[in-house]
Amino acid sequence: MRNDTRFLRAGVLAAGLALVFTLAGCQTVPVAPAPWVAWNVRRPALQNLDRFGLNGRVAVAVGKQGFNAGLRWTQSTAVTHLALTGPLGAGGVEVTADGADLSVVTSSGKRLGNADARAVLADKLGFEPPLTSLRYWVLGVPDPGAPAAVQLDPQQRLTELAQDGWRIDYSAYMPVGAEWLPRLLTLRRQDVRVRMVVDGWQL
Repeated sequence: MRNDTRFLRAGVLAAGLALVFTLAGCQTVPVAPAPWVAWNVRRPALQNLDRFGLNGRVAVAVGKQGFNAGLRWTQSTAVTHLALTGPLGAGGVEVTADGADLSVVTSSGKRLGNADARAVLADKLGFEPPLTSLRYWVLGVPDPGAPAAVQLDPQQRLTELAQDGWRIDYSAYMPVGAEWLPRLLTLRRQDVRVRMVVDGWQL
């Protein structure tokens, strides 16, 4: 009887050790990443994202002239608010666009609307930014209101976008919640080049 008990205990111990090693082995098995979301699913989801913010930097080159500036972007439904800080001639500017309405507040606090705002913005930047489309481009999707040509990477993210005479190259992305949003993008049109680096997103 004593030998039988000894054999029973040994069997239980062996079974327990086997279970421990099995569980330990299961924990070391890598978990497969979730499947990438298809472009025809990601695109409309991001195009419908109407509230977001970002902080970053821009480097603008127009011909042989250029400047660097800090960028703070806030999107609330159709209203785009940009704050550019840095060496922009007389200083930074704040830009608010709501459809066809545009207003600019200069570093001196002077507020300008529509035609005057466009003139001042074009003078400070060297070109008039395509704000209506840019609010989509920064998210890594085309403006749904105009034809576009796109190239995607294997993860169903834009690598290149051509729309309204602009070419946008996407060099890097960053994880933001369950999404991947642009980290580095470059916009080009004729002699204008705008390089944007996003340091942080707010969704």
